[in-house]
Amino acid sequence: MRGLAGKRVLITGGARGIGAATVARFVAEGARVAVIDADPDGCRDLVGPVVTVAADVTDGPALAAAVDRVVAGLGGLDVLINNAGISVPHRFLEIDPTDWQRVTEVNLTGVFRVAQAAARVMVRADGGVIVNMGSVSGLVGMPGYAAYNASKAAVIELTRTMALELAPTVRVVAVCPGYVLTPMQQAEYTDQEMAAVNRTIPLGRHADPGEIAALFAFLASDEAPFITGSAVVIDGGETAGGLASARTGSDRE
Repeated sequence: MRGLAGKRVLITGGARGIGAATVARFVAEGARVAVIDADPDGCRDLVGPVVTVAADVTDGPALAAAVDRVVAGLGGLDVLINNAGISVPHRFLEIDPTDWQRVTEVNLTGVFRVAQAAARVMVRADGGVIVNMGSVSGLVGMPGYAAYNASKAAVIELTRTMALELAPTVRVVAVCPGYVLTPMQQAEYTDQEMAAVNRTIPLGRHADPGEIAALFAFLASDEAPFITGSAVVIDGGETAGGLASARTGSDRE
């Protein structure tokens, strides 16, 4: 991708799954990469010259200190990939308020906190790109995932508002994946369940995490200078017909 070499990139939730694939992609593009993740063991497994800071996006003071450390270490910030997120599946009537709060704190408030801190740096430096992790679950209903769906819908609207307020200095985009073949997904689904899900996806398979990482890289690059305020769907056609939302169960991160 044009314009990623030497860029200073922060990736949250970069220790595993889509986040780890995104770290590998930006390192391969020649970017200078830092990761904030609550999993220090996972961070140690990352390949490449990566700055890692252990912090939970729900811990406001620790997160602020982590962002400051990253900005100081990189000498600035050009790109934020706001990837950290969780899912705690429950039917609506069975959602515990503690689980609701945890999902909302990570998926929405955490995204807000990191984005605001990054945006302040980027506005002062007169440029930058923020890519927030949305989901097709923020665009259509998904039984069993009310907290997750609500948080991702809010991230999409946050992205749109940020794009309007921060233009033309900072571009802001949301990426909305469908099913992604992460280790967590493989651990939770049997082979039979995986095959059943794949039959509902027009392209007949889950996305590879590297495919989501490639979209992040494109949106952050000089190849996408006119893309802002969008919720970019990457779901193998899952939501194209509007019927996929009737299913239960998914791994969106």
